[in-house]
Parts: sequence; C-alpha cells; structure tokens
Amino acid sequence: MPATRQPLSVAIITLNAAAQLEACLQSVRFADEIVVVDSGSTDGTPALAERFGARVIQQEWLGFGPQKQFAVAAAGHDWVLCLDADERVTPELQTSIENALKNPSTAAFRFPRCNRFLGRYLKHGEGYPDWSLRLFDRRQARWSDDAVHEKVETKSSIAELTGDLLHDSAESLAAYLTKQNRYTTLAAEMALAAGKRASFGRIAFSPLVRFIKFYFIRQGFRDGLPGLIHIAIGCFNSFMKYSKMLERQNSDAALR
Repeated sequence: MPATRQPLSVAIITLNAAAQLEACLQSVRFADEIVVVDSGSTDGTPALAERFGARVIQQEWLGFGPQKQFAVAAAGHDWVLCLDADERVTPELQTSIENALKNPSTAAFRFPRCNRFLGRYLKHGEGYPDWSLRLFDRRQARWSDDAVHEKVETKSSIAELTGDLLHDSAESLAAYLTKQNRYTTLAAEMALAAGKRASFGRIAFSPLVRFIKFYFIRQGFRDGLPGLIHIAIGCFNSFMKYSKMLERQNSDAALR
C-alpha cells in the first residue's frame, strides 16, 4: 500500500494580488488546505481566493516576517508551505514535496526559486538558484520577526528538494525600483538597530564585491542584459543601504 503523506497547508499573504494569485492557487491544488491572509485588498483578491476553496483571513499589515508567521499559525496542519501570490509550484517541485512528506527526513526543506526579470527567467548570478526555505513543520520552525528580508528560523537540519519555485512578479521596472528603495530603507534601519555601522569601505567596496561575485563568479553574464540589470540594481541597493545608514548616523551625531 502506498505511503500516505503528511497533511499539508499552504499559507499565502496577499495585498491586491488578484492579477497573480490565480496561477499560484492553481499550482497548489494538491495541498489539503490553502490559507490566504489578506491585508485589505480592494481588487477582488479575497473573492478570487475563496473561489479556489481557500480560507481567507483579514489581518492588518504586521511586516513581512510577522505577517507570514501569522499565516503559519492560522494553518490547520503542522506542515506548511509558504508562498507569495506571485509564485508558482512547478510539477517537478510538487512531486518532490509530496514525496518528502511521505516520510520526512527532517523538519525543514528548501528548494531553488527561479526569478523572472524583464521577461526572462534568470538561471545564474543573483537570481538563481535563490534557495528558499518554505516547507517546514511549524512545531520546529518559524518565520523571523524581520520587517524585510525575513527568513525561516529552525534548529532542524535543512534538506533540499528538486524542482523550481517560479517567481513572476509581473511588475514594471519602475515599480520594482520603488519597492527596492523601500527595502533598502528597512534594511538600513534593521542594520543600525543591530548595532552595525556604515563606513567608507562598505559604501565604496560592497557594491564592487557584489558585482564581481554575481556577474563573474556566479556567471550572471549568461543571463544577458536582464541579468546585468538585475545585478546592477542589487549593487546599487547595497550602496544605498549603507548610504542611508550613514545619513542616519550623521543625523544622530548632530543631535548629540
């Protein structure tokens, strides 16, 4: 008799995600439950989710880490797969997930995420494999409280699955840059709160080191012009994060 797998909940956080959510929900029909935690959508996202049988919960925005942990806690099963509305599980990844849950070797699994940028799925550089820990037993893992760059924290060993998680935000370059500006501000605030400091060396050399790592060592040049632009934006983000930290440091020093 075939082994039955552990029951699985899929947890998704949303805000005005109707344009992307349907493909995401279609890709996780194999799950036993889908929980969508929405933070006030006005574009029909909750109704779309309910049409796919998802349980929708309204929750004011708490920050990325806390919002995702809220969704995990609201799930009906201990094994949870966490997704964003603009992500899709490929058939190969679905098979890997279902096989892993038949006899879990650990409490946490990660798999590669393939990011689409300027019309191209990046397979090198900073955009791939973009290992993402998204499948875990919530009794032994949880999301961090970080407002941005949140991560799953666990003391369990982490195993790897085959198959890609496709990420296709379908946002314009202008919208992407606006989001990155917001992220660098939050990242700067988090770094300062952790006692880190900006310096001339970090501002000047962090972007350069990042470019060498991802464009040459990780072969981002093989992704053509989209790969170059993606890495260049990442380098600029590093520059801006430390610049914003320096601005805050100078402002705080002037108040003393």
